[in-house]
Amino acid sequence: MSSIRQQADIAIQELLDLVPDLKPYDIVVVGCSTSEVGGSCIGTNSSPDIAQALLDAFLPPCRERRLYLAVQCCEHLNRALVVEAACMERYGLTKVQVLPWLRAGGALSAGAMERFEAPVVVESLEAKAAAGIDIGGTFIGMHIRPVVVPLHIQHRKLGDANVTM
Repeated sequence: MSSIRQQADIAIQELLDLVPDLKPYDIVVVGCSTSEVGGSCIGTNSSPDIAQALLDAFLPPCRERRLYLAVQCCEHLNRALVVEAACMERYGLTKVQVLPWLRAGGALSAGAMERFEAPVVVESLEAKAAAGIDIGGTFIGMHIRPVVVPLHIQHRKLGDANVTM
């Protein structure tokens, strides 16, 4: 887990370095297959331990910069997202009544429900995210502003999963 945590620290720092114009209250969306990070096929081996290591890396720098972290659920929840209630209110997002868990929503979204200060699940970000990290091919593009620039990152793996930003 320490190696995954270190790689996640590098990933979030690389994103923040490459997108220096992120402003307070911008949304950073993360989609992640903890199965892929752990070396399995997407959706087959969700890992709460990997999820916690990723959240340990992603939450502090986002909170420090007052960025909203949005965590995409898996297709079982139609790629709904876990966000802070303040994010939902600021952006006028639509709340849905679901509870992500390990086998329906995914380990990272279930972990976000435990770790966020006031977590809610929203239907969509309505393409309002300013930046994003896709770990393991989860397809987060629908949540990002319509014109995106792929980042050319140095560290393209997190565990065994491909990383795009």
